[in-house]
Amino acid sequence: MVIQALLVLSPPEGCADIYKYEDSEGVLHFTDAPTDKRFVIFMRDIKKDRELRTRLKLSQNANPAEYEQIIKTCSEKYGVSAPLIKAVIHAESGYNPNAVSHKGASGLMQLMPGTAKSLKVSNSFNPRDNVEGGVKYLRFLLDTFRGDVSLALAAYNAGLNKVAKFGGIPPYAETRTYVDRVLSYMQSYQAN
Repeated sequence: MVIQALLVLSPPEGCADIYKYEDSEGVLHFTDAPTDKRFVIFMRDIKKDRELRTRLKLSQNANPAEYEQIIKTCSEKYGVSAPLIKAVIHAESGYNPNAVSHKGASGLMQLMPGTAKSLKVSNSFNPRDNVEGGVKYLRFLLDTFRGDVSLALAAYNAGLNKVAKFGGIPPYAETRTYVDRVLSYMQSYQAN
């Protein structure tokens, strides 16, 4: 019994975060792939946490202050916090308005062509249009998931259908890393 507890408390190198929740009967449930929002972080994977904080640096030519007024205006217009908007921009493009992903997403908030079209964003490389479209989409996702920022971010990354299909954050490493990264950036922006 003691050995089992030590194994749980001392995960081997390369393990994922461990989440837990206690049900109504007092039974503790643990997982590394939570599918229910009742799960909370129990043990953070230190290596992964360090990577989240250092992986994406700002674009060399990035000047976040250049977009401050656009972010403020969109934040007020759509009721989405400025730290969340900044965190998404930071994670998505590193504040590079000309960023293009290998999947075809573009601009500061990395809008996919279909999403940009549905949001009436005619030029994804125009910072004002891109941020407005991205924030409008974030507002929709936040409303859809009743203000649950983690689920909204998961849908922003993996798509609304994937979050609905899995009833929570999809079990994709990329999406889980993305959500953690954006939340970490958001906390940093809130502190400043």
